[in-house]
Amino acid sequence: MKVRFYKNIEDRLLEFAVIVATSGGKWVFCRHKDRNTLECPGGHRKSREKILDTAKRELAEETGAIDFHIEPVCAYSVTGKNRISPSGKETFGMLYFADIKSFRKKLHREMAEVCLMDNLPVRSDQWTYPEIQPKLIQEVLYREHCS
Repeated sequence: MKVRFYKNIEDRLLEFAVIVATSGGKWVFCRHKDRNTLECPGGHRKSREKILDTAKRELAEETGAIDFHIEPVCAYSVTGKNRISPSGKETFGMLYFADIKSFRKKLHREMAEVCLMDNLPVRSDQWTYPEIQPKLIQEVLYREHCS
């Protein structure tokens, strides 16, 4: 699995938004009802949807966030066969960082729970996308320290 980061990418290529989020100094992860692993909030862009609107929608749906600050970090791509790209072709997304101030109590139907964690998961079997998500988080941390 190859993950690349970009300064600029054509908007029409962006299929996904992934949000690395914190709340009260803790990492925010979701657990899908069909899985026992943790993931960053995010998902597919709808037709004619602005990619920032995708990020806001997915963050609200998957975490119940109602008051948050969100900002773009960078574009990224993933090349290699995975659950989202069975063909292995390069797919593009936009990476965001969000700080969540408050959550609603009820989650979107696909999520089982939101986990607030002091530390990042360390074992690969704890991640839904172990070859992708840790790299996205590392990029957010890298860019935060370099700005």
